[in-house]
Amino acid sequence: MDERKKFDTAVPVWQEWQEAPWGRLRYAVAEADLGRHIEDRRPLRVLDLGGGDGGDAVRLAARGHRVTVVDYAPGMLATAARRADEAGVGDRVTCVEADVAALPGDLADGGFDLVLCHGVLPYTPDTEGTLGVALGALRAGGLVSVIAMNRHSEPLRAAVRTMDPEAVLAALDADGVHSEMFASELRLHTAEEVGGVLRALGCGEVHHYGIRVFCDYIPDDAPKYDPDYYARLERLEIETAGRDPYRHTARLLHLIGRKGG
Repeated sequence: MDERKKFDTAVPVWQEWQEAPWGRLRYAVAEADLGRHIEDRRPLRVLDLGGGDGGDAVRLAARGHRVTVVDYAPGMLATAARRADEAGVGDRVTCVEADVAALPGDLADGGFDLVLCHGVLPYTPDTEGTLGVALGALRAGGLVSVIAMNRHSEPLRAAVRTMDPEAVLAALDADGVHSEMFASELRLHTAEEVGGVLRALGCGEVHHYGIRVFCDYIPDDAPKYDPDYYARLERLEIETAGRDPYRHTARLLHLIGRKGG
């Protein structure tokens, strides 16, 4: 199946995941992390690379920022545009069909204030090249936000979910995991690895957060759907996102760097 069609076909399943507690936490904690570094006093120009159906973009647009969503799956982009209109922020969200590795010139050198690279690295073997595109689109002093799957979390996830020592041993050296949702092999990263690349590309300031520090290691998923339990879990996740040692074993790593900072 064509890669674009694969992602478009999975839109309903993807949206179901977003509405589940772990999906909601992914967006809520990322928004809280970014809130520590950006100010809403003036609208920012934001580029959302691989932004899919606008999960991050609509939140930022609701805060008054202007967001350009880039993705190569037209069905995802159509969903992003619809979500933006339904949220009343359609005038602040622009959708562009393009490959992250081949951005149009006006975006590649766009001087954006904030560039999101959320969930892109698991799908590409070229970490340095992808992050180079993100920083190339960023103005001096601007922020880049990177979310990827944390390799350090995989053995813990295997221990909790399988209770199988052999599975944990295998996970110790795993470089990737299989995603049923998009029928893809996803690459795992570490904050040390990605942070090193960001610094080599010119980020003098890199902040490390974890997303879903505890959620994925609570084996019973049923309580997470209870609104009161979820609210308490979200508070816990936001509070511990930047704390040692917890951020190092979170399911997702979240790095926020400043270009030239």
